[in-house]
Amino acid sequence: MLKKIIIILFLAFSGINGEPESVRENFDYLNDGAEDYIDQHLPKDDIVLRPQEVKNWPQESLKVGQITGVSINSLGQPVIFHRGERIWVYGSFNDSFYYQYLDQGPISEDTVLVLDPHTGSVLHSWGANTFYIPHGLTVDHHDNVWLTDVAKHQIYKYTPQNHEYPILTIGEAFTPGAPGNGRVLLCMPTAVAVATTGEIFVTDGYCNSHILKFNAAGKLLTMYEDSLNLNVPHSVTLLEHLDIVCVADRENMRIVCLRAGLKRFLTSSEPYALIKDPTLGRVYAVTSHGDTIYAVNGPTSETVAVRGFTVNAVSGKILDTWEASTGFTKPHAVAVTRNGSHLYVSEIGPNKIWKFVLTDVYDKK
Repeated sequence: MLKKIIIILFLAFSGINGEPESVRENFDYLNDGAEDYIDQHLPKDDIVLRPQEVKNWPQESLKVGQITGVSINSLGQPVIFHRGERIWVYGSFNDSFYYQYLDQGPISEDTVLVLDPHTGSVLHSWGANTFYIPHGLTVDHHDNVWLTDVAKHQIYKYTPQNHEYPILTIGEAFTPGAPGNGRVLLCMPTAVAVATTGEIFVTDGYCNSHILKFNAAGKLLTMYEDSLNLNVPHSVTLLEHLDIVCVADRENMRIVCLRAGLKRFLTSSEPYALIKDPTLGRVYAVTSHGDTIYAVNGPTSETVAVRGFTVNAVSGKILDTWEASTGFTKPHAVAVTRNGSHLYVSEIGPNKIWKFVLTDVYDKK
């Protein structure tokens, strides 16, 4: 039965015979290549890497605000984005999504911190007097840092050499809206994923609830159709080898994976996979390595535990669940190192970052 489900997902991904990308019951025309691909990506006895908490990390308190974003640079160093003393409260925005506390000015302290992966100490920091309500942070393949500010309704790209001024800005400062009439407006954008080919995927966000795709210069290429009915797409990860982009669809309590259109130059609002389970709860963040998605949820209900999930992106199967030794409270972001050895989870209450080592687990369940 599981193999049949994977074949359905594979067909939806590949568009064999040009048929509608929907569930199909006739598999007679599958070629050997398709069968081989599916066989290779089926989880064999569910061999997974389980996050095991690294105790006493960081070794000293970071003395930071709500840690809303975390990503990993090419040196394996975690980079975090935090809000200092700033807190997003009821009344921070009016009914039209305009930020109401401009008079407070930007956060005065450095909001971007690069940490030592061994001790957790701050190696260097930047971003003072720039951001109002930090949200997402992504370090791309060239160590450019991408940041989203929900108060300013903007996305920024900073190079490793220049943290003073962004080399690319998407959106107009403090102007909520949606793309149209020659303008690219955003509304409380949450996160960014960047392909090695330069395309930029944006979850936009709290009020528009859609996914945007830009070229490397910031020109809008695609706005995924509203038929997805996303409700607060809160985080995004790109599985480039599968040519899919996966989104934490927070309020719908699911993970939505779509064709990225990097290899075949096609995009579609038809989902490649919908990962939904009663135990998922409100999915706050996703990251990925290989065919594996790591996700964290947030407070949902008394019957749904706050924890992490390990998911096979091809089968959509939840392979494992995990948490910190004292439990998570309000996880907000998750990131995995490029070599797949370690995982980091940040929280916005308590304002904390956790480090995990990914270890082999053999489970015949």
